[in-house]
Amino acid sequence: MSHFSVVPGAAVSAILADAHQDVLRIVADTYVAHEQGLSVNPDSYFLRFPDKPNARVIALPSYLGGDVDAIGMKWIASFPDNTLQGLPRASATLLINDYATGYPVACLEAAGISAVRTAASAAVAAAELLPTSGPVRLGVVGAGVIARTIVDYLHARGVKVADVLVHDLDPTSAGHLTAHATARMGAPAATGTLDEVLARDLVVFATTAATPYVSADTALRPGQVLLNVSLRDLAPELLLRSNNVVDDVDHCLKAQTAPHLAEQLTGGRDFITGTLGALLQGNVTLDADRPTVFSPFGLGILDLAVGHHVLHEARRRGTAVEIPDFIGETRRW
Repeated sequence: MSHFSVVPGAAVSAILADAHQDVLRIVADTYVAHEQGLSVNPDSYFLRFPDKPNARVIALPSYLGGDVDAIGMKWIASFPDNTLQGLPRASATLLINDYATGYPVACLEAAGISAVRTAASAAVAAAELLPTSGPVRLGVVGAGVIARTIVDYLHARGVKVADVLVHDLDPTSAGHLTAHATARMGAPAATGTLDEVLARDLVVFATTAATPYVSADTALRPGQVLLNVSLRDLAPELLLRSNNVVDDVDHCLKAQTAPHLAEQLTGGRDFITGTLGALLQGNVTLDADRPTVFSPFGLGILDLAVGHHVLHEARRRGTAVEIPDFIGETRRW
């Protein structure tokens, strides 16, 4: 157990580049395992800074049983001002520990893992929630890495798209995403206003917004699906007029997310329709006369499950850096 592996970013990216179907399967299976009680996923812990109010670092501890049977900790930083210097907003590492002994066994660069598990979660939900299997009009609010990865995973999951409309406060970013969406999905893509994007059949929110900007009087349609990935874009009143599917009720209803604000507004959680895990098991019934909002807080078990797969694949390919005798003390006497 003194053996330790490090999987650098280039190796992680190479594995994830052609692992879309594996990641979709892993994420769906993990949600079901969580619903069945085969996980421990405590609160995430937020480190914030008085002189950098828009920056944070989050710790996501978790345990996942079943085939994974491992402990994990994702440590992810979000520094939006990085983009002003041409740097990615987010950076992350994932530490994996052996469940039998608690010993650390690996450290992986995890920004890519975090992005694909988020995107796969959105794609799995979209495929389950859309009322039709035919082509839909896709709208995307926010045009960063997460939005681009969600487009990739919607395509991989088989969500058919007639056309794409993108809105971002940065026109250059919006233009890059429209070009990517056209190339990936083979569908026409353009930029549009926020109101135009909000009228689409499937709307993805992938922003860094800290407070709601989509107003309570915004008109939503029955059958419309909103992937509330960034969690703080929607006024809580909109959720009260919608079906609400979350990844985990306790996790999602905190930290001033839109569902948390809706709970504060009503004093209860009756507006929650169910979880994605229950939906995948056929245990959630949606009101066809309402739109549906999917709000995923982002569970550490998803990072652990995808990271576990990446670690085993990196070892198989020989791209993990192996460090023998990483643990100095291996005997208790």
